[in-house]
Amino acid sequence: MPKADKKLKRRSVEYSKWGYFFIAPFFIIYVIFSLIPLLSTFYYSFFECYRSGLKTIGPNFVGLQNYITVFSETDKLPKYAGNTMLLWVCNFVPQITVSLLLAIWFTSNQLNLKAQGFFKSVIYMPNLIMASAFAMLFFTLFSDDGPINIIIRQAGGEPIRFLISVTWVRILISVMNFLMWFGNTTIMLMAGIMSIDVCMFEAARIDGASSTQTFFKITMPLLMPIFIYTFITSMIGGIQLFDVPQILSNGTGNPNRTSMTIIMYLNKHLFSQNLGMGGAISTLVFIATAILGMFVYNTTMERYRNGPKKRA
Repeated sequence: MPKADKKLKRRSVEYSKWGYFFIAPFFIIYVIFSLIPLLSTFYYSFFECYRSGLKTIGPNFVGLQNYITVFSETDKLPKYAGNTMLLWVCNFVPQITVSLLLAIWFTSNQLNLKAQGFFKSVIYMPNLIMASAFAMLFFTLFSDDGPINIIIRQAGGEPIRFLISVTWVRILISVMNFLMWFGNTTIMLMAGIMSIDVCMFEAARIDGASSTQTFFKITMPLLMPIFIYTFITSMIGGIQLFDVPQILSNGTGNPNRTSMTIIMYLNKHLFSQNLGMGGAISTLVFIATAILGMFVYNTTMERYRNGPKKRA
């Protein structure tokens, strides 16, 4: 090989290797802070490991005993799972309805709303507030001696004990989650609507389609992938609901454990250093979330994956 060619080969840079250098931090952080804790959680679910006073028991291998114990507590897991899903539904239904309505208004060329940037900032602002701060605010407002009851007394009414009423506690939790997340959902749906070709709306208008027909025949079918993504991520967030009911009920899930969620139940075991039971519950929550997510995705996105069916 000529000397000039050897020198050129030494100076050449293999840029393909730099790709691995730039993506390496993500995988390193993921392995350390996500994958290893996930595997250790699954590992500890097969062991008896808890603290009794100042003494730590275990870890002693017990096989599936922790899972058997979880399923044998029929007055806890089904009740807390039901509470979690109910609180999520009460939050998601009004959230997706209002967000979809706002997204249509903000993206409508016919309405052409003014000061859209201001309104978008306002509706997204609650998403920037920490859930714990939001919960403390509502706890203060609706406590027995809080500002809301003071206003009711001054108006001549009887004060309401919001925090010991099953209905009111569930309403407050749902309202807080709605206020925190409807702005984010609105932005997501707006992005989906804005990605639809404007020519399709103009063609529908020329053909004489009404606003309702345009929404159900054009907007919703083309918005479905974003809609399903929002649905699945909201469902996962609902299953992981913890901070708002934890603070509002002071960690007790009262009244009568009707605001106790699955993650609050998990937190009680972790707080008492019962790593075995905590690992079993975490694993079950992970499996349930994965199954629900796959089921929703497969049942709703099948026709988009397979494409339109051909007519005979």
